[in-house]
Amino acid sequence: MITKEQKAQIVAKYGKDKKDTGNIFVQIAILTAEIEDLKPHFANNPKDNHSKRGFLAKITKRRILLQHLKSENLDLYNKVLVELNIRK
Repeated sequence: MITKEQKAQIVAKYGKDKKDTGNIFVQIAILTAEIEDLKPHFANNPKDNHSKRGFLAKITKRRILLQHLKSENLDLYNKVLVELNIRK
């Protein structure tokens, strides 16, 4: 789980202002940070299926947001993939 300070940094970096949490770029960036934060946990605890369910839900939510962004704004979609280092 990312801290409030980390989330605030992400919002400040990718949002229009410090309270712009609804921006799709910010939402994808927060989900990406949470996913990256959980990866080492599953490397050490491969049988933790309870947490894996939430992890997969985060991945699915990010994938849906990326699909929506791709259909709405292809330039921003490509920018998100490059800046957040997401494979597609």
